[in-house]
Amino acid sequence: MKQPWLVACITLALTFVAAWPLCAAEPAAAPPDEVSYFRHVLPILRAKNCTGCHQPAKKGGEYVMTEFATLLKGGESGSTAIVPGDPKKSYLIEQITPVDGKADMPKDAQPLAAVEIATITKWIEQGAKDDTPASNRPQYDAEHPPIYMAPPVIKSVEYSPKGDMIAVSGYHEVLLHKADGSGLAGRLVGQSERIESARFSPDGKLLAVSGGSPGRFGELQIWDVEKREMKLSLMIGYDTCYGASWSPSGKMVAIGCPDNTTRAFDVETGKQVLFSGAHNDWVLGTTFSVNSDHVISVSRDMSMKLVEVATQRFIDNITSITPGALKGGLISIDRHPTKDELLCGGSDGAPKVFKMVRTQARQIGDNANLIREFGAMPGRVYGVAFSADGTKIAAGSSSDGVGQIRVYKADDGAVLWQVDVPEGGMYTVDFSPDGNTVVAGGFDGDVRLLSAADGKLIKRFTPIEVTRAAVAAN
Repeated sequence: MKQPWLVACITLALTFVAAWPLCAAEPAAAPPDEVSYFRHVLPILRAKNCTGCHQPAKKGGEYVMTEFATLLKGGESGSTAIVPGDPKKSYLIEQITPVDGKADMPKDAQPLAAVEIATITKWIEQGAKDDTPASNRPQYDAEHPPIYMAPPVIKSVEYSPKGDMIAVSGYHEVLLHKADGSGLAGRLVGQSERIESARFSPDGKLLAVSGGSPGRFGELQIWDVEKREMKLSLMIGYDTCYGASWSPSGKMVAIGCPDNTTRAFDVETGKQVLFSGAHNDWVLGTTFSVNSDHVISVSRDMSMKLVEVATQRFIDNITSITPGALKGGLISIDRHPTKDELLCGGSDGAPKVFKMVRTQARQIGDNANLIREFGAMPGRVYGVAFSADGTKIAAGSSSDGVGQIRVYKADDGAVLWQVDVPEGGMYTVDFSPDGNTVVAGGFDGDVRLLSAADGKLIKRFTPIEVTRAAVAAN
């Protein structure tokens, strides 16, 4: 006899399949009567990655579409991109209009839908007005970097593979610091106002950055670290992206998305090579298997899931599927440097290590993949990291505005040391490649370098100059 829960699942699946054509249909058959640049045109340019390929950090065809004046002007072709009131003289319309099913732009991608082209055309006919709210107008680039009136909340810190730099998340940028905290080495300024993760490629030559602007767009950026140049920008969805990770092969980057999906992309082409909707809440962290053939993700839905890259097939729930076995969502993840063992942290405050591959038949109520649960920290665990030799783990937590950094022995879970941070929650941690230092960041905007042996503070610094002139002027 079929179990009630199985019948319910089958019914839900059939309902979803039946409704799929409705979900996938175009949202509108015609443009609105009054077309808004900010509400109608700009979302199209972001969704089709136009603003990703044509921005100050990556000027495809010397055309910048993220600033209104340059959007109108055009690029290296010499033709005016937008002539207010005259779509026929606007080179942009020529570029996006398909001929025999193909359009010049977006490059190497599907042409815009007919309603999207009609919306842009009508906006130009109506005078191509910029109705962007003043609060959304600031544009930043390498020549005009952000000015800070307060230290940025630090969501991500990571050492470069050589240990000579630390990538620190800022506002609209990643701050590259000398590893000893002696000074700023570079600023990678992009469109995303929130930077959720910044991860070096295995060879240290590239940096993958996930972030976005809440409620507007998500973005994956790939930077050339030495040249301080953006190689790739992909606009993804309508909200911030999380948890970037590199495949050990260095060929792919995975991210988590607030639309409950896990995605992976080919770094050279930008092509999406994995799309998984296995989770039912925001995906906050990802990592690859040792052989680069699987992606593991953690989510607010309290689960860690395993997906095969080649087939994009969901393989297994690595964590228990028993309700209540995990209290609250999972937030952070890291893989052992040489083994397919996964370290995670989340709302229950207890870091855990799971084996990736199940070795016994699943039974309802088991948690068979769990290798070790470490002593609970106060509050939620936002950041976890293995040391390069796999003998230690670090974790950072936050509870009622107070943070804690803790280092454990990986083999038996013993606490080597812990440091309380009364100034604010700790959201990110990492070990230096030589294993001697732990770097941590969080709510107060300071970077802390601590001895991995005993937790003694080596250095504490604010990663960017803060000016209060603007505050005083008001």
